[in-house]
Amino acid sequence: MKHLPKHLRPRWRYLAVGIETWPTASLDRRAFQRAVWYAAQNLLGDTGSAETDMTVLQFHDYDGTAEAIIRTRRGQTDPARAALTCLESVDGDEVRVRIRGISGTVRACEEKYIRGPPESTEQRHVVFENADRGATVRPPRYDVEAASGDAFVGATALDFR
Repeated sequence: MKHLPKHLRPRWRYLAVGIETWPTASLDRRAFQRAVWYAAQNLLGDTGSAETDMTVLQFHDYDGTAEAIIRTRRGQTDPARAALTCLESVDGDEVRVRIRGISGTVRACEEKYIRGPPESTEQRHVVFENADRGATVRPPRYDVEAASGDAFVGATALDFR
């Protein structure tokens, strides 16, 4: 089977995405892909999401953070960025999505924007709201266990001084 001529092949752009969530949440590629498709479909509709054709090419999950490379068609980067910013949760876990950059090749996207594993996290006991609580430290963030014990409160080092 012959390849298409270069001028007929689809052109792609690659979005580097940083994802943050609570330390107890576990993210996987399949669930993130499904959430991306639903966000695109809800914002852009069926035809708009088909035009953007967003596909998760790479996904790396770390404790409470993740990185992904998402492929989209050239000329559709703005709708793709808008759809990604509408992402609120993945499998019921709240997430914060940050688009680090856009590149024309996967290799350039990895070299410029994918940072690898973050600094190691550690567990500490901190005093927060006049109570001793457990916290997961990911510099410069502290994820402090809420009073109920089943949720977290986001804080910084300045909140403990």
